[in-house]
Amino acid sequence: MSAAGAGRLVVCPTPIGNLEDVTLRVLSALREANVIACEDTRRTRTLLDRYGIGAPLVSYHEHNEERRATELVRRIRSGDVVALVSDAGMPLISDPGYVLVRACVAAGVAVEVLPGPSAVIAALVASGLPADSWRFVGFLPRKRGELRRALKSADGTLVAFESPRRVPATLGLLAELDPERRVAVCRELTKVHEEVVRGNASELAAHYAASPPRGEVVLVVGAPGGRGRPGAHSPTQAAVSAVARLVDAGARPRVAAAVIGELTGSPVNELYAAAQLRRDASGP
Repeated sequence: MSAAGAGRLVVCPTPIGNLEDVTLRVLSALREANVIACEDTRRTRTLLDRYGIGAPLVSYHEHNEERRATELVRRIRSGDVVALVSDAGMPLISDPGYVLVRACVAAGVAVEVLPGPSAVIAALVASGLPADSWRFVGFLPRKRGELRRALKSADGTLVAFESPRRVPATLGLLAELDPERRVAVCRELTKVHEEVVRGNASELAAHYAASPPRGEVVLVVGAPGGRGRPGAHSPTQAAVSAVARLVDAGARPRVAAAVIGELTGSPVNELYAAAQLRRDASGP
């Protein structure tokens, strides 16, 4: 963390819906800031008024990033503390901010990033899909060919923002590619009408065909080929080791694999085969 009083940029994530999700550190940074750079001054003022913060605001959005970044770096170098916020969530994540952070790094001024709310992380966790290997792609491509390639090329869990109007078409295409692909439609996260609908692509395509969801949507899509389905992930080394230990203690390999498979969700046949290979490799 930079020394108190030193000029710096503080990147401040803001609530994605519920204003009570703002952190104490973010509130402290906003109170300390000489100026707050924000996408929409009206939306940011709503948050500041809620917590009695009167710092001055300047607009910082995709249409004035280059010019405003130059001004803000100049202020930071003169000793000002600049807080950067977006309308919701973490700046730079499908929101403005990259140009300013890049300019600060190039100018050698301090950049402090505070943790906080993220629709991407909230949706990933709520989806119930594997979170050990995942990729965020921002907004999905609009063109059907590009969308098809994006959905087919994912080799882990895919997280994306999507327009509610386009959700039925996106799910319909996904159902054509892999009807059993696991999907979660996460809507209005942290808000009054929050909803998470989970199922396979075919089920969700049918569900939303006649009635697109309303509000802000995050799609979470499991890996192709069944790797995103419950109980269909490859066995971990810990699970394989547990089978080996049970076998060493006298259990039959198939029984040991069945027990650990039930506890971990690993496919029993894959678990049994992996444990046998490990046992053969270790020798008598």
